[in-house]
Amino acid sequence: MKRHRKTHSGAFKAKVALEAVKGTRTMNEVAGEFEIHPTQVVQWKQRLVSGAPDLFNGADPRDAVAEAALRDRLYQQIGQMKVELDWLKKKPELLA
Repeated sequence: MKRHRKTHSGAFKAKVALEAVKGTRTMNEVAGEFEIHPTQVVQWKQRLVSGAPDLFNGADPRDAVAEAALRDRLYQQIGQMKVELDWLKKKPELLA
């Protein structure tokens, strides 16, 4: 019989990680309370601590999505212009 993996929401992971960062209880106690493995608590805590500086650098994750969309659109335009330029180079009589 297969066991299905549990998937936890980001809010749950943040809650567990914050509880671990507080340091009032051991990792095993936190893991027992939330019914997860202690290794998972340690991983989520490390991820929270390593990602904390990015929260205050002024970058908004939504800006990254918008920048990615803009970059994709610009690359598409560059590709289209390159194809048009190559075609025009092959047909110099059209330019005269």
